[in-house]
Amino acid sequence: MNTLVSELPSEEDRQAMAALRALGYRVPDIQSLAGDQCAFAVRVPERRLAIAPGIRFHATAVELGEGCFTNAFTLRLDLEQAQAQAVTAAGGFHLRDLLTDTTVAAVSGSFSFISDDPSYQPAEPYLDFCCRTGQVTSLPTASKPAFLTHHGHAAIGRLKASGSLTIQGRPYRWAGSKEPGSDARREPGALTVFGAANCRVRYTDEPRTGFLRDVDPSTNTTPIDPTAVDLVVSWTPGDGHRVTAIHQGGGADLFAGNFVLRAGRAQAAHLRVGATVEITQIDGLDVRDLDHGLSIGPSVADAAAGRCHGYDQCLGTDPFRDTRYARTLIALHARELWFQVLDGAPKSKTFRGVTPAETVELCAREGLDPQHVYHLDGGASSKVAFTTGGTAEVAGSMHYLQWPRSSREHFRWQGLDGRVLRSAFAISTGRRKGTR
Repeated sequence: MNTLVSELPSEEDRQAMAALRALGYRVPDIQSLAGDQCAFAVRVPERRLAIAPGIRFHATAVELGEGCFTNAFTLRLDLEQAQAQAVTAAGGFHLRDLLTDTTVAAVSGSFSFISDDPSYQPAEPYLDFCCRTGQVTSLPTASKPAFLTHHGHAAIGRLKASGSLTIQGRPYRWAGSKEPGSDARREPGALTVFGAANCRVRYTDEPRTGFLRDVDPSTNTTPIDPTAVDLVVSWTPGDGHRVTAIHQGGGADLFAGNFVLRAGRAQAAHLRVGATVEITQIDGLDVRDLDHGLSIGPSVADAAAGRCHGYDQCLGTDPFRDTRYARTLIALHARELWFQVLDGAPKSKTFRGVTPAETVELCAREGLDPQHVYHLDGGASSKVAFTTGGTAEVAGSMHYLQWPRSSREHFRWQGLDGRVLRSAFAISTGRRKGTR
């Protein structure tokens, strides 16, 4: 990879290097971090904190053998004294933005669309299920694990990509497009759901950053089918879901709305742009009882075994292959909610994260069943933020750089803020009614 290195660092770079030195990282030059991140291969000292009643933080270095290691940052929540809310915003935010007088910690969230092309982005970036402040904004295309609160109770488990909805008051069944046998013609009256999770992220070489990710708009559409009609459904606050476009024979842009409903021609004959859409059930759950939630990654055990149906080209490079990556994990056991970041910098030699198999082993060491520990978005998204003694702190992905958008721009260190997120978990004190 070629990197642009100035003869003299800019004032911004000097300030960044000073901030890194204060954190214990001896970085000689910010621009060189695009190709060499060995300066971040620093074992954190053992540290335990009681952030707030029922919220504990633990930092420790974990040896992986042959000189390799990861730094583990763990949050444990007693849900009798604290709570975690899945926070989502299509426009994005930084993790530290969530810290307030009442939100004392936050963890990076689940998988959403990532591309380096700002001109072509989905209206709804979440990959599959998303419930935002009591409103389901995105339907799942595949059955996947999900975190949600139902009747105020936290739950993690497999959420089936099927349910019911109404269009202009008329009831329909629906199924995810990645589900086996989900073709609408096989079950009369059923609709098929497409969305951003059907996209295919492509990679191209780039001399300064190494690669660029994007999606080809000309192929980012629902499949052509002369017997089908595709309804683009968009959501706006206060107005809910409405049909905003109709495509005869398929070919609807996957990014145009929150999701696309495919129907047979006879089913769609009476439907018009502007028709109201109301989601009523997902996997047998009445959506009126959902507070918030989102699809999450496969269990640690399934990822290690290669059982990752539904996690495909929409993620670009497979994060669950046998390669060391930084990872973020979530688990719920009885009344305890557990988060962990296993940190790593990809351009280092000994500090790159962990493989799926190593993740299984580390979870077992913690006394956790790997079948009930799940992946959140990893890599450069892996981050924890919290306040202690009135001071905000962050851990994980301290190597993160904002890529230049033109040949005149430099790389910018963004380790404290990290990647712009579309979802996260905001952790606050307050007694929950319970868990299930």
